[in-house]
Amino acid sequence: MLVGLTGRNASGKTTVIEWFESKGFGVNSCSDSIRHWLRSNQREITRDNLIDGGRKLRAMGGPGVLAEMLLDLIEEGTNHAVDSIRTPAEVEALRKREDFILLEIRAPRELRWERLVERGRTGDAETFEQFTLQEESELVAHDESGQALIATGKMADVVIHNNGNVNDLYKQLDAFMEEHS
Repeated sequence: MLVGLTGRNASGKTTVIEWFESKGFGVNSCSDSIRHWLRSNQREITRDNLIDGGRKLRAMGGPGVLAEMLLDLIEEGTNHAVDSIRTPAEVEALRKREDFILLEIRAPRELRWERLVERGRTGDAETFEQFTLQEESELVAHDESGQALIATGKMADVVIHNNGNVNDLYKQLDAFMEEHS
């Protein structure tokens, strides 16, 4: 099974990807390709640079390039989870595998802000206003190289509502695995 994750910032995608890893899945992120490119260009890995780098890579290699690069690394027939799917073209690239399922992780904005502040990740927004502006810039692509979280989320096969605690999230993931195994 190849599972893809999409969702807005601080929705719980990292917790979900860690859950899949604990179940024996290999894990990658579409952002891994961007991080590699940033390092090779001596650029700091910040949220803004990841967004800019993703746009540049998509402009050079097409809108599905990040997922296509990962597909080359993922062995056919293995259980794998891919984080940070942000464009419909990435979904289409991953759908080349018949066992692909896209999960959208959802949580209310205010709850996501609380989680973001609590996690204290380098490069995260420092104010709610900055958080909101960053999010708004990721929702709708202005060209093929931009992020399009709304359109990507609409392609989800399954929606996980992460508005409770981590045990509630795990119960939903257990139910998902039971249904799709």
